Amino acid sequence: MTNIAMDEDELLHRYGLHPVGANLDEVRGLLAARTQLERRAQGDGDTELMKLCCVQLFNAGNLEDVLLIWQAKSAGMDADCSIDIQLLCGSGLAATKAYLSRQQLPEAERALQRLIGCEAAGDFEEFSVEGHSAWYAAYYAV
Repeated sequence: MTNIAMDEDELLHRYGLHPVGANLDEVRGLLAARTQLERRAQGDGDTELMKLCCVQLFNAGNLEDVLLIWQAKSAGMDADCSIDIQLLCGSGLAATKAYLSRQQLPEAERALQRLIGCEAAGDFEEFSVEGHSAWYAAYYAV
């Protein structure tokens, strides 16, 4: 069962930046619950905690998590600003775009169009999964 009262420090201590197995399911559950709170009222979801969940899912690199991360990012203005667009791309930009283009969902199309726009604006010029993962390891001082 996911503890939605968990804070950022507890989440980082419990799972680190690279959770696996059942721990990933806990992170997904926490992110989904926090996304729902953020959609209900801006600020209720704790966007810094949501961002950490997204970093953990990014590090796992599962394409199936792309839409969950997108839902978190698009939950509100604060979440959109807090959760980097690059966090959708834990499997790489090309793989993520291909995955989203195969989905038959309006939210997948919105995410794909946002990625394409951000790529055109230069937001992915020096992007690499490894580089982004290393940047977050330094950011969270782990």
